[in-house]
Amino acid sequence: MGQEKKRYSGKTILRLGMYMLRYKWLLLFAAVCTLGSNLFNLIGPKLTGLCIGAIEPGQGAVDFGSVFYYAAWMAGFYVASAIMSYGLQVLMLTISRKVVYQMRQDVFEKLMSLPVGYFDIHQTGDIISRISYDIDTVNASLSNDLVQLLTTVITVVGALIMMVTISPQLVLVFAFTVPLSIVITKYITGKTRPLFRLRSSKLGEMNGFVEEMITGQKTLKAYGREEYTQGRFNGKNKEAVDAYYRAEYYGSIVGPCVNFVNNLSLSLISVFGALLYLAGSMKIGDISSFVLYSRKFSGPINEAANIFSELQSALAAAERVFRLIDEAPEPADMEGARELTDAFGEVKVEHVSFGYVPGKTIIHDLSFEAKPGKLVAIVGPTGAGKTTLINLLMRFYDVDSGRILVDGQETERLTRRSLRKAYAMVLQDTWLFYGSIYENLAYGKEGATREEVEAAAKAARIHSFIKRLPQGYDTILTDEGTNISKGQKQLLTIARAMLLDARMLILDEATSNVDTRTERQIQKAMLKLMENKTCFVIAHRLSTIENADLIMVVNDGEVVEQGTHKELMAKQGVYRRLYNAQFE
Repeated sequence: MGQEKKRYSGKTILRLGMYMLRYKWLLLFAAVCTLGSNLFNLIGPKLTGLCIGAIEPGQGAVDFGSVFYYAAWMAGFYVASAIMSYGLQVLMLTISRKVVYQMRQDVFEKLMSLPVGYFDIHQTGDIISRISYDIDTVNASLSNDLVQLLTTVITVVGALIMMVTISPQLVLVFAFTVPLSIVITKYITGKTRPLFRLRSSKLGEMNGFVEEMITGQKTLKAYGREEYTQGRFNGKNKEAVDAYYRAEYYGSIVGPCVNFVNNLSLSLISVFGALLYLAGSMKIGDISSFVLYSRKFSGPINEAANIFSELQSALAAAERVFRLIDEAPEPADMEGARELTDAFGEVKVEHVSFGYVPGKTIIHDLSFEAKPGKLVAIVGPTGAGKTTLINLLMRFYDVDSGRILVDGQETERLTRRSLRKAYAMVLQDTWLFYGSIYENLAYGKEGATREEVEAAAKAARIHSFIKRLPQGYDTILTDEGTNISKGQKQLLTIARAMLLDARMLILDEATSNVDTRTERQIQKAMLKLMENKTCFVIAHRLSTIENADLIMVVNDGEVVEQGTHKELMAKQGVYRRLYNAQFE
């Protein structure tokens, strides 16, 4: 398991590198700035040693000309280093911004290609956490930590070379301290890597819970579950905070440990440097330069150890993002799949069986036929399989066995896009986006005219309400339409469906949020607009589907009865019991 996670971390680093290589020229300029900034910075200690060497030991004589000469060069190199360091920061911010932009594009594109089943089993808050928090974590690491690592590599290598040229004997001190630092860092980061993965996971769970509770605030308050919900949140919050604390706590141990080893190396350099000076093997200026280079050598190593926990956090976040990007998309259309055009609306379901989970069948050997232009009602108790049937008609899921045909063509041999565009759909759970009423109504029909939109609104009995609004059809709907009632939202979604040129219509409890009088008006308008359209209606109010051409009673995934209202009432079976139960 550890090796698998290690390989996955390596793969994550490689994939982040591939994102950055898309901007190779910016990376090249950044590398030049990094190299120049650090090399100019590394010249300073050497010049410092030369300045100190201009003092004659024991004589009090100072060659001020040499001191000012070296000091001037030192100032020039430091200014050049600062300018290039600034350029590096700007370049890395630009690169990280572009990488994060592309990463978010890829994640959202993946979300658009995922099957409906993915969203049925994953929390919305966790998905949002990946596209926001996790990618922001990666952004911070790319713009800050990566620069620090590049600086560390160049500074450490450059300082080591300069120290070797000054005193190869003193460099041997690092033969003991550097391996010790590496062993400590490797051991601790190996322990903390899983903790950062857990931290990202727990934060995602907490965000998912918060999103669910905010969405259900009215229900939560109506049932007086504030204290219970607060208790559940406290548990989720504690798990997230504890995971965050453990990751940061153990990650923060690296810095102090490595800092101790670096201070140990400085002590050893001071002792052995003094001995070499007494032996006449080193000058005061060389010792000064060596000490400064040793700080430049060990300092970045210490800083790199401090940011290692941040890198672990970024890798854990990137892994979650890449796992989402790697999710299997909705299966591709069958090779040679045809476009469904000019559909008549004849639908046949033949011996269909289906289950969301392998081995647990929900729909059992289901068969029925819907004639073009007819109204087919689907009724039955909760959990009977009504909505599942709609999912299969739209190919949100594929059947396990049997087949579904539209106009005599198997839906599996049709492209999903053309099949779904042949349906207009109104769900019980309305969905409206931030934008004008006109934009929401015209959402499904590109290029819809104002006259077409208004005609659909009139048919849905919502036109007069819209005209009474201050901006009419230009009124902005905010926060999923919370500035209008649920019934009005339902009417808008019905009008949106009416505007489509689809030959088949699916209504899943589409009038559940309107009063009886408005409901009857909508039914009359819809019957007129549904001429020559095949309509599937899922209804709990059986009074609304008395005029249906075919009523199917579904129970435990099977059609137990089918016929007209009069025929089913005469049978005195399941349908009659359901009907009588609503009017007792």
